[in-house]
Amino acid sequence: MPKTFTPKVVTANHLLAGDVIYQTATGWTRKLEEAEVLTDEADADLRLIEASQQVDVVVGAYLADVAVDNDIPQPVHFREEFRATGPSNYAHGKQVELQ
Repeated sequence: MPKTFTPKVVTANHLLAGDVIYQTATGWTRKLEEAEVLTDEADADLRLIEASQQVDVVVGAYLADVAVDNDIPQPVHFREEFRATGPSNYAHGKQVELQ
């Protein structure tokens, strides 16, 4: 029996800045809560192909599992939680906003 498709977002790293970005319906964002949540496997595959073709913007695009809480995507795995908050060696990037 095939595995049930779970909600996902397209994520990658910004080619020039190197930080984590997420695909929205109209472009890219650095905030997971603004990412487009994909609930259809075929649609998710197409969005990933589209993202992977943007070689002048992104590198390493892939589908990441999310849970949806009050219409806001939340990371499911530790790796995605870590990526969503940014580097942890000192406050910079996304972590500056948390201070």
